[in-house]
Amino acid sequence: MVRFVQTSDWQLGMTRYFLEGEAQARYTAARIDAVRAIGEVARVQRCDFVLVAGDVFESNLVSTRTVARSLEAMGSIGCPVYLLPGNHDPLDAASVYTSAAFRRACPPGVVVLDRAGVHRVATGVEIVAAPWFHKPALTDLAAQALREAGEPDPGVTRLLLAHGPLDVLSPDDDDPARLSLAALESEIEADRLHHVALGDRHSRLSVGRTGRVHYSGSPEVTAFRDEVPGDVLVVDADASSGAHAVREHHVGTWRFTTMRRHLDTGEDLDALEEEIAALDPKDRTVVRTAFVGTLSLANKARLDDLLERWDDSLAARFTWAGHDDVAVRVEGSELTDLGVGGFVSSAVEELLARAGGGEGEQSARDALALLYRLGAAR
Repeated sequence: MVRFVQTSDWQLGMTRYFLEGEAQARYTAARIDAVRAIGEVARVQRCDFVLVAGDVFESNLVSTRTVARSLEAMGSIGCPVYLLPGNHDPLDAASVYTSAAFRRACPPGVVVLDRAGVHRVATGVEIVAAPWFHKPALTDLAAQALREAGEPDPGVTRLLLAHGPLDVLSPDDDDPARLSLAALESEIEADRLHHVALGDRHSRLSVGRTGRVHYSGSPEVTAFRDEVPGDVLVVDADASSGAHAVREHHVGTWRFTTMRRHLDTGEDLDALEEEIAALDPKDRTVVRTAFVGTLSLANKARLDDLLERWDDSLAARFTWAGHDDVAVRVEGSELTDLGVGGFVSSAVEELLARAGGGEGEQSARDALALLYRLGAAR
């Protein structure tokens, strides 16, 4: 029986456009911290090694500091770590894996699977690796690696490590690099393959009928579309007995969340405030807001104040362009009660006209709400 951690898509050195300053620095550090958390899972679960199914680095152009810190974290894991080059960090002429920075900092036990085919990693255990050598890939790299591997010896536990989209998940029928699920499951059913560890998807997913084809997903969230990020898998496999088990372990600490809400009343804002207050930890949470509805000037001012306060606590918060449309209505004497007059009164009338539609509608709404907030603060 062999037990190992399956993980992928670390994309160390990743930046996100919506993170600024120290938030970006903390996010970068969190991705390296996830490597150390994977090491803890490997130790507690008594794993024999760690398999990283591609995209270890965000690109081949990551900084030497990122390379050094990443390798230091990998070296702390305490068991062998096998790295598969993926589409983000292929083994091309500029590969990070052949750089002086990588060679200088690479610790014992961290192994780059730099050729396709069989790598024997323990008695009775072998990895069939399908590394990327350039992008785009022009063929099914998993099928190619299996052809080069040939037949396994009797009783050998064979693990496939590959990176790319399965054909049943990819909408691009013309992509020659799609991996054939049917071919992989045929190998499994013929007892020539005992587990398939895949990278490319950033969400954990089991695919197919055999229960042996798995994406682990990224150990730290990368995008708002990620459905089940932040996990790694601990896998038990044994060719002799046919035993196979997969368990997920959560290691991620960041969260990207989209808030789509219809806001019309003060009660809607009460619920929103409670929801934002419950986010934890806020300094590792990014919120993308998409609000629609119609608010009074007073409630629009309250919404702006609420978001302004939480913007200082969250890692980031931004409006989802094209999905946000909050109209402002003036109820009774909301502005009159603030005591505006003269030139300001004339400006209010013009803003009200623009807020009702036409050029500058959204700017006019925002200006009215700001005017209300300034007046209410006097």
